[in-house]
Amino acid sequence: MLDLLPIAAAVFGIPQYLPQILKLRATGDTAGVSWSWATLTSLNNAAWFVYFMLSGYWTASLPSTAASVLAGTVAVMLVRRGALNRRAVGWIAGWAGLLAVAGLVGGRVGLGTLLAAASIVQVAPSLWTAYRTAHPTGISQLTWALVFGELSCWLAFGLWKTDSRLITLGATGVLASVLMLARTRRTAVPLASIDAAGSRA
Repeated sequence: MLDLLPIAAAVFGIPQYLPQILKLRATGDTAGVSWSWATLTSLNNAAWFVYFMLSGYWTASLPSTAASVLAGTVAVMLVRRGALNRRAVGWIAGWAGLLAVAGLVGGRVGLGTLLAAASIVQVAPSLWTAYRTAHPTGISQLTWALVFGELSCWLAFGLWKTDSRLITLGATGVLASVLMLARTRRTAVPLASIDAAGSRA
């Protein structure tokens, strides 16, 4: 049964950034959504794809590919809406260079070692942006619920396979998604309040 965890991760992982894309398209609201997070997510998942292929985790290629493409789409949409973080461009380019060097020089082990820290690098901008934004109304709760589902599966699979890289990925992702969901729920404007404000207007 535990061998099926990557398939379960794929079920959660493949569509996970679609809710964020649809919300951005419908509302144009970027409040609390980090361009750095979307860009790093796209970049890191492309690197995870390489790691999964080198490790023989074939089913993992689907969610990593989907995450890379869809998170990249979120990043492009944020740029078009003026949410580009110009100060982060340089260090993200540096991180991409490090991933490339790790893969070329160290192969699977080198890339995997660097990717063990990638999850922390990836989620930090999302948490920083969400918790510094008074009302992070642009964040899709469904996207982060799906992130929680996927990374819970990878955490369990990593524990079973004693893969420290997957354990780090899963644990960091689960913690980050819980914090993001807590933040969006805490700052959400109740629908009743919106209706009352509309009635008074």
